[in-house]
Amino acid sequence: MTPHITIATGALFGMLSVIFGAFGAHALKKILSTEQLQSFEVGVQYQMYHAIVLLVLGYGLNSISAATYWCFTIGILLFSFSIYGLVLSDAKGKKLRFLGPVTPIGGLLLVVGWLLLLINAF
Repeated sequence: MTPHITIATGALFGMLSVIFGAFGAHALKKILSTEQLQSFEVGVQYQMYHAIVLLVLGYGLNSISAATYWCFTIGILLFSFSIYGLVLSDAKGKKLRFLGPVTPIGGLLLVVGWLLLLINAF
């Protein structure tokens, strides 16, 4: 994967995590329970962590493997965005239960991305 694409993806996810974090802290604070808000914040945190990883990888390497890039990118989408969907749908009283199994798949992809980085180090 080219550094430009990796950096752009990291910057997009970083920007969105700030927007979603502010949205959660201000607009959703009035609607969500404490537990729901904590879950939403976990999604935001993991999104930001992995956005930063993509930025570091993009700036620090000539390129990363496509597999690593896609594990982090799809992992963020499945993990964080499924949490957002679960929390927001639950707050509306119509929880999208099909998203429940999506979250751990996203988490697994994030773990595989880290594993690939570890393997690449050696």
